[in-house]
Amino acid sequence: MRQLRKLSGHTALMIACACAATVAVAQVPLGQGVPPIPESVDKAARTYITRPALEAPIRFLASDLLEGRGPATRADELARLYLQTELEGMGYQPAFAQGAWQQPFDVVGLKSQFPATWSFQGRGGATDLAWRTDYIAASGLQQAAVSIENAELVFVGYGIQAPEFQWDDFKGADLKGKILVVMNNDPDWDPHLFAGKRRLYYGRWDYKYETAARQGAAGVIILHTTPSAGYPWQVVQSSWGGEQFELPAAGEARLKVKAWATEEAVRRLMKAAGQDLDKLVKAAHSRAFRPVPLALHASLGFTNTISQVKTANVGGILPGNDPKLAPQVVLLSAHHDHFGIGEPDASGDRIYHGAVDNASGCAQVLAIARTFAMLPERPRRSIIALFVAGEERGLLGSKYYAEHPSVPAGLIAANVNIDGGNIFGKTRDATLISMGKSSLDAIAEALAKSQGRTLQGDQFPDRGSYYRSDQFSFAKIGVPALFFAEGTDVIGQPAGWGRKQFEDWELKKYHQPGDKLDSSWNFDGMIQDAQLDLLSAWVIAQADAMPAWKPGDEFEAARAHALAALPAH
Repeated sequence: MRQLRKLSGHTALMIACACAATVAVAQVPLGQGVPPIPESVDKAARTYITRPALEAPIRFLASDLLEGRGPATRADELARLYLQTELEGMGYQPAFAQGAWQQPFDVVGLKSQFPATWSFQGRGGATDLAWRTDYIAASGLQQAAVSIENAELVFVGYGIQAPEFQWDDFKGADLKGKILVVMNNDPDWDPHLFAGKRRLYYGRWDYKYETAARQGAAGVIILHTTPSAGYPWQVVQSSWGGEQFELPAAGEARLKVKAWATEEAVRRLMKAAGQDLDKLVKAAHSRAFRPVPLALHASLGFTNTISQVKTANVGGILPGNDPKLAPQVVLLSAHHDHFGIGEPDASGDRIYHGAVDNASGCAQVLAIARTFAMLPERPRRSIIALFVAGEERGLLGSKYYAEHPSVPAGLIAANVNIDGGNIFGKTRDATLISMGKSSLDAIAEALAKSQGRTLQGDQFPDRGSYYRSDQFSFAKIGVPALFFAEGTDVIGQPAGWGRKQFEDWELKKYHQPGDKLDSSWNFDGMIQDAQLDLLSAWVIAQADAMPAWKPGDEFEAARAHALAALPAH
């Protein structure tokens, strides 16, 4: 098997030893071209994915003792050790080279001290923005002191360059050394332009900063509104107001400052510049838009306390039993980090527990991994359970893994990523965030139907969720993903109740200390979704062919490149 030589010797040996003949089992038919589920697998899903199996890991990972699992903290080390020992106890083997359970990598921590007031000079005098109330910022440079001197502000609309849509908000303007004011989101009024209400990567904050850096800008201020961001201002405060973590700089273009400002604050700035924000936004709704220089200049100086620390991904592998397919893997993933200790909420709680986000995802991956280990016969492809670090800081762990995968990208059949869990109850619907992108849709639809559920696409498409979690890192190296989210049609509740519960949770608990385990949780929906993830992973692991992106998808070329990089066999 020439493919085995691409794996570490340790992993290749495990897979080769695990290969065994298949046996006949009773089956649960699915139809729609999806292979049937053996009754033994269906029974295992109901036996091992239970409330205790999910609640116990969440209780530990989201406890006060783990202090919010901030990257590179003692709590981070404890969480990683817990996940490692759980996998080891199930019979998994180390996923990384030389028998390692963890994949350590360097991260740079930046504690920035920004001024309490950021002053902008216009024709009529100064307009001041207050820290946290009006603006939040992070350093774009990994250095002790950063300064911007008398930089001109320029409104650049969406700040997008998208040749495939004949869209360029910069039009060749000289933006070097300037501070760009950028709208969040991407053009959303025409389903044939970009993707209509469904947000693409062009609408994400990280794209805004990256593309502005390539223009030579000194800084960016993103205009925050709750509808355009998909979350309220307090999420920006909690996510961006404390220590930031990054992979070490590698020579890429960088801004000096990455900032956000409230809509009210930007309105004040536009008024001081003699502009009307609503008119500027309207003008930006056109391919003909050109950058608008503003009659405003600003200086900014701040200091950074820099630390070079380490965190790690955790991974275990369960070798498959098919001599031909065992070198290929199905990658189960969840991120193990959260925000650690930060600003207190109204109750004085400073621990960002991250119970739903993402202790619940870790618990589901553990339960699924245990179910695979307990099957009377292992699946044809190998299973990797991967817990990645630093997701909340910009998908750092999955990005690092994608750059240094434990198996070649072309041998990763698919990713099943779990980021959160349903705490409101069993649903009649299932949500597939990744719907429309790959051949995995058919698997998801057939299995959801077998649960008596209707499969829906992203129910909050304007929030760009596909590009906000770890499957995005894997997609960039060509790996198709299943990424489910909670349904909203909750059984036993009136229409709209589930959606209202999710929106209230997001407003009051998302990325806040209030995201913790309590007696209000209903685990029935989480069990239902974890079983769906398990069965999906099993079908992928058994199929003769690997999943494929749909023709024309943005990641199709990356898959072709990854497959071409494999040795001939």
